[in-house]
Amino acid sequence: MKATLKTIAAILLLTPAAVKAQTTSNRILPRVGIKAGLNASNFYTDDVTDKNMMSGFNVGIFMKAPLTKHLSLMPELYYTTKGAELTYNNSVISGTGRFRLNYLEVPILLGINVFRNINVHAGPYVSYLLDGSAKGTSNVSLFDFQKNIDVNNYNRMEGGLALGAAIDIAKLSVGARYYYGMTDIGRSQQFNGVTYTVPNARNSVFNIYLALALN
Repeated sequence: MKATLKTIAAILLLTPAAVKAQTTSNRILPRVGIKAGLNASNFYTDDVTDKNMMSGFNVGIFMKAPLTKHLSLMPELYYTTKGAELTYNNSVISGTGRFRLNYLEVPILLGINVFRNINVHAGPYVSYLLDGSAKGTSNVSLFDFQKNIDVNNYNRMEGGLALGAAIDIAKLSVGARYYYGMTDIGRSQQFNGVTYTVPNARNSVFNIYLALALN
């Protein structure tokens, strides 16, 4: 009987410590889930008279690993579309070019909880160009075209910075983010001894997204 009472007393004394340890353990576990959103993309370029945003999407996975109570590491992996519609007009030719570029993207972000359920995040990203397409119309029918992009004429790797904010509601997050490309999209090429780059531009993307934690 005494042994039983001692056992019960030991359990009662150890249970709060075990619960506390389990709660602490849960707090440091990274959250993993899926995310998807809508993109509004554009190009940074001086070669055209107008730049029109192009709509697109992104879909992939994310992880949010707490480093401290207010700081988290947020790596992600997703498929995303970028591009723009460019209007050009010069003494030789005028028209529009519509570029669609598809990337596999990996941002490594650092998140700060400014309030309990609101965080801001920023960090670098790298992207790998998978494929794309281009459409063009002009006042010279010879230059009207629709084709798949030859990725050998583009820089396959792209890098830049991302900045955003999100609201966390239980396992659901709603956020907005801006991506500023810092590398050129097109590669330098030569034609009849003339060096040119098409498109001579960098990516610019704004998106909104929903993320759902699976644990």
